Amino acid sequence: MTMAKRLKIKICGMKDPRNIRDVARLAPDYMGFIFFDRSPRCCKGIDRVIIASLPEGITPVMVTVNMPFDEIVDKAVSLGFTVLQLHGDESPEECRRLRENGFKVWKAIPVASADSFKGMETYVGCVDKFLLDTSSSSRGGTGKKFDWKLLDSYDFPVDFMLSGGIGEEDAPLVLELSHPRFSGIDINSRFETSPSVKDLGQLTRFINTIRKKIYE
Repeated sequence: MTMAKRLKIKICGMKDPRNIRDVARLAPDYMGFIFFDRSPRCCKGIDRVIIASLPEGITPVMVTVNMPFDEIVDKAVSLGFTVLQLHGDESPEECRRLRENGFKVWKAIPVASADSFKGMETYVGCVDKFLLDTSSSSRGGTGKKFDWKLLDSYDFPVDFMLSGGIGEEDAPLVLELSHPRFSGIDINSRFETSPSVKDLGQLTRFINTIRKKIYE
């Protein structure tokens, strides 16, 4: 039996300790914690104990928007993050410096049209991954998808995570995507009962559908 490429699954916008423990039992590959005051999912009160309690195999991801360089480093080190997801106007140079400080760096790119990919080449060599999200003034969390046909215009030697409005019903569409740089999905608001609180039933069905198809 030949195993298809395993899509990584990231569940973002976590902050409730009980929900974090429950979601962790579903064994996502990544769990995202947002440090952005304007987000209803901001988890600035989270502590290192909660991050450290994640089971082996789940990598915590620190999500920021235009946070000053020194603050990113200090907070990431103090809380135990090794992966950073940058959703603001961070420059290639800042991304490169963070990598030089030992972090894995994902740069979020807001997508509205094929023109959204212009300029991304300046980040090649400075980031470990791109995260393609629906363009919005709120820097994510819209619950809306961009046109996935635009992925045909993505032609960079860097893997990407797909984000923006992915819900339980989108599992078949996700499984149809065949871009060689498509490495995983980032899910959030479409699986919530309230901001940051994830619906375990929806998540279970979605994850089982994705993983069953990949391994069958």
